[in-house]
Amino acid sequence: MAAAISRERVRTVGLALVGLLIFVFAIIPVVESILHAPRCTAGPMLNSVLATLGIFVLLAARNPSAHRSLILFAVWSSFAHAAIMLVTSFQVPAQRAVLLASAAVTALAGVLLMICVPSRSEQASVGAPLKNA
Repeated sequence: MAAAISRERVRTVGLALVGLLIFVFAIIPVVESILHAPRCTAGPMLNSVLATLGIFVLLAARNPSAHRSLILFAVWSSFAHAAIMLVTSFQVPAQRAVLLASAAVTALAGVLLMICVPSRSEQASVGAPLKNA
């Protein structure tokens, strides 16, 4: 019983921390683009979506079992984003270091989120109707 509570607490804290970090690191370029006109509009648009995802992961931390699909989306979108940055780092040598570092951080966020995904049995127990006592 204590192990289950401890695991749930670690999951909650982990999701909250990763969600907050996703939000912070995504919103900074958005704010910068508002203050100074960006050279390209694609970056701020993508970062606004990532900031929104960070907020929803942060909200999912309150009840991870009820938000398993959202957490899985965050995991796989992080892996996809990291893969695209990795490929792009070889296509744009001038930005290789930044893209490789960003890809590594994004992949790490995906791994941390993957660790926090509740099992299907935990998800099923959330939606199960209460028995009359």
